[in-house]
Amino acid sequence: MDALAPTPSAHLDDADAQPADPRPGYTGMWVGIMAEFAEFTVFFVVYFVARWNYPEVFRDGAPRLWTLGGLLITCVMLTSGYLLVRAVLAARADQQRAARGWMLGALLVGLAYPVLKWLEIDWNRAHGVIAGDSAFYTVYYYLTINHFMHSAWGLLGMGWITYRVWTGAYGPGRMKPLESMAIYWHATDIVWLMLFSLFYAFV
Repeated sequence: MDALAPTPSAHLDDADAQPADPRPGYTGMWVGIMAEFAEFTVFFVVYFVARWNYPEVFRDGAPRLWTLGGLLITCVMLTSGYLLVRAVLAARADQQRAARGWMLGALLVGLAYPVLKWLEIDWNRAHGVIAGDSAFYTVYYYLTINHFMHSAWGLLGMGWITYRVWTGAYGPGRMKPLESMAIYWHATDIVWLMLFSLFYAFV
């Protein structure tokens, strides 16, 4: 009878054999991102309603924006997102030195966004792009500042994750926080690409 009884190692083998959660990041982060997308869906509805009612104002307002600034922010967002992906891949492969370098690069590039945003607001003031002067400017400021707030939260999180990467906290089997950070930043990338298309490129 003793020979038929399962040994402690058999239980461990059974536990190890269970498939790991294949989803990257935490479920809570996915819920938060869906809430962010729902929020911006409402904002985009407001945008299209305003554009429908004031087509001339929107046509005249778009060329007055700092298009170069919008393009530079796009490059910063996408480049930082790419570096985050490289940090995730390096950590998964347990390449700690590479993960530290990629993660630090993602943070430093991402920090260019608030600098560019400050320069853009300064440029807007000098060129008469003032919130409240038209429906276009009001919607433009409301949506882009909301996006900046979400990105600022992302940068704060990226700072903490960068510190954790440098302590060697992430590697095979312990990736959820780093993956969640990358997922969140990509969500802000997607929203920004839509904002760039609707305001700066005026699609």
